Amino acid sequence: MGRLFGTDGVRGLANADLTPELALQLATAAAQVLALQGVDGAAVAASGADSDALRAARPLAVVGRDPRASGEMLEAAVAAGLASAGVDVVLLGVLPTPAVAFLTADLGAALGVVISASHNAMPDNGIKIFAAGGRKLSDAAEDAIEAAVGEPAVRPTGEGVGRIRRADDASRRYLDHLLIATPNPIAGLKVVVDCAHGAASTLAPEVYRRAGAEVVVIAGDPDGLNINDGVGSTHLDGLRAAVVAHGADLGIAHDGDADRALAVAADGTEIDGDAILALLAVSLRDRGRLTDDTVVTTVMANIGFHQAMEKAGIAVLTTGVGDRYVLSEMNRGGYSLGGEQSGHFILADHATTGDGLLSALHLMSMVSATGRTLADLATLVTRFPQVLINVRVTGDKAGVAAAPAVVESVTRAEAELGSAGRVLLRPSGTEPLVRVMVEAATADQARSIAERVAAVVATV
Repeated sequence: MGRLFGTDGVRGLANADLTPELALQLATAAAQVLALQGVDGAAVAASGADSDALRAARPLAVVGRDPRASGEMLEAAVAAGLASAGVDVVLLGVLPTPAVAFLTADLGAALGVVISASHNAMPDNGIKIFAAGGRKLSDAAEDAIEAAVGEPAVRPTGEGVGRIRRADDASRRYLDHLLIATPNPIAGLKVVVDCAHGAASTLAPEVYRRAGAEVVVIAGDPDGLNINDGVGSTHLDGLRAAVVAHGADLGIAHDGDADRALAVAADGTEIDGDAILALLAVSLRDRGRLTDDTVVTTVMANIGFHQAMEKAGIAVLTTGVGDRYVLSEMNRGGYSLGGEQSGHFILADHATTGDGLLSALHLMSMVSATGRTLADLATLVTRFPQVLINVRVTGDKAGVAAAPAVVESVTRAEAELGSAGRVLLRPSGTEPLVRVMVEAATADQARSIAERVAAVVATV
């Protein structure tokens, strides 16, 4: 078996790669590693302890999902695996990934599980696991869970078996948390929100309205099949058109599990993750909440982001791609803000993971408090033209990226760009892709070089 965990959990084609059998085994293994260390449910059951003692001995797990059809099947398998290991389970239903992280901590659970493939197309699904406190797993924890998948385990019987129930106030708890974490009301703003027919289709419009905005909703009618289908944070055309048509102040786009947020200004201009992260950094700095005046981002951040932060007197720390690596660096230094160009933003004073709704509320709060338009605020960052091409490959993605012909192509491109640009090749952590990113002085040059390098990658 190849490595299960990618950069963001276990992901694959539902019922083909990610089967109910694998989901059950993965949940059982996660329970063993995260919830039962030092707690032997079978031994407790055999000791003759009474019912109260058995219930007290059982750890708790929370399970949420996005609305894609296969989530119902996988939810049942995950719950069964957890309960069979002696873990009580609270089913949260359809909720954003950051809501599950929050509720893992808020309910004192030993672990949380999210069934979602984020921005991927509907046929895919995934399983993300949070440790106690709603925190991302360490590499060591992932390795331990993976090693335990399919291995024999002692299972409790009788009253030691976990119980499964549905939560009755999960959405309210998370919504209240978001409103408390919003810096100031956003009254007077008219906002279009693209919910990607995903997990935030009910919550996002409600929390933005309760924060004071007038809200227009698009892609907010999930049917299990339409999640991310030409909508959401990876397809902004519909949001651009709706913002202009409704005369809105701005638009917010989430992905299927709402851990991302991207924005569109009143004139339809896209405000990407680099600009949003820069604005959040300045806002936190101005309120004295940006630890060490430092922000954490990834190697994908545009050169213009680095220039803007230098001008603002804010230090930048750079990590590999993936919010888990951003979060690891934030935890190492105790930093309060990190994020990615793709729309993941971690506001560590309020969240343990990327939260699209929380980030959008902070961005809209800045627009409301300053009285400036989002387009005006976003002039903070002057972007270098950047082109990203995803090349589908077979076999070893890292091997393709390191192939001699590819390395030679990149070397030639870097020589052509000099100090006025860069080339970055990155194997995807979740899909069979090698991503080719080029920044250059002009869009035409960036496109030309990216296409040349991508053509070489495609032949390997």
